[in-house]
Amino acid sequence: MVIAGVHHLGEIPTALTALAGAWLLRTVIDAVTKRNRSNGNGSPPARYRVVQWATGNIGTRALREVIRHPSLDLVGLLVYDPAKDGVDAGTLCGEEPVGVKATTDRAAIRALGADCVLYMPRVMDLADVVALLESGTNVVTTCGEFFDAGRPLGEERRAQVIDACAKGSASLYATGSSPGFITDALPLALLSMQRRVDSIEIDEFANLSRRDSPHMLFELMGFGRPVESFNVNGASAHLLRSFSPSLGVLAAAAGRPIDRWSSTGEVAVSRRTERLAAGELAAGRVAAHRTAIVGYHDGAEVVRFTPTWYCTTDTDPAWDLRPTGWRVRVRGDAPFDVAMPFPIPLEELGSHTPAYTANRPVNAIRYVCAAPPGILSTADLPPITPAGPPT
Repeated sequence: MVIAGVHHLGEIPTALTALAGAWLLRTVIDAVTKRNRSNGNGSPPARYRVVQWATGNIGTRALREVIRHPSLDLVGLLVYDPAKDGVDAGTLCGEEPVGVKATTDRAAIRALGADCVLYMPRVMDLADVVALLESGTNVVTTCGEFFDAGRPLGEERRAQVIDACAKGSASLYATGSSPGFITDALPLALLSMQRRVDSIEIDEFANLSRRDSPHMLFELMGFGRPVESFNVNGASAHLLRSFSPSLGVLAAAAGRPIDRWSSTGEVAVSRRTERLAAGELAAGRVAAHRTAIVGYHDGAEVVRFTPTWYCTTDTDPAWDLRPTGWRVRVRGDAPFDVAMPFPIPLEELGSHTPAYTANRPVNAIRYVCAAPPGILSTADLPPITPAGPPT
């Protein structure tokens, strides 16, 4: 064994003591850093310093909730649109000015030394996430690449995140509504009542007829296209990549890890021309699509997730199109069938649905800041509530 700076055997005990002391000091410093974010005794501090990263549909709602939160201080706002640069954060989310100006400067955001960044860009940039974690800033994100402890990233990129968490003594947690709450938090609670789990089935329904987002509906999601031009296989593959990480964790929690996946998509067309909030949907064009994502263990179906998104209920073929919301069925020795339609008038869905994705990350901030460094899963945290961790 060679120890730097040791020139003869008599110096080894002293050198080892010094190395041990340095390691202990680093460990204590890391623990104190986390503890200081928790008021020095493990209880939540009076306030956390938070940055909102990106102001899309979900990011704007999260920004508003951070501003309104009694225990969070907004200290920074990262935007991608140059037209928003320099605009007060409150103005961008419909609140009164708060004195925090939006910026496109990533370095300026990192220099703030915030306790947490709500990272919600349209496209994830790993370099940004690694830099934040290395600087000691915790990250709560809606990016699906970080579900299942970051395994969707691949081993090399995942290792970068793990190393950054260790270097900065920081934590990262991915959550949202779907994937997120409906693929882990709720079904995990239902699994706690089981001793034997046969299968888990999750249905998602979204009525998009009153969603005034033409680009999203007609360009990104493919509504209004002729059937022959709708890429069913591409859409199915994309959804499999998006949802299989969190569904795989769920199946493993049931004691039946997935060894094979399948995804199958289909579409239905509108029987007549419909006038949507986003524009006209012609008769005979794609008006609904659904994908069945299925995970198997030893040849048996363990988990099935079926998102069904539609712009009209008058489709050909006729589908059982339920109101916007979810249905979760657990088959086991303590079976459940839980239906959760959103109790919101169709005309008001657009103003309410961002909350389903944005609120949980905002609520998670104080839990993540108090957690050990690393990539966190829902199973690593206590139940996330609006009141936060107990004091």
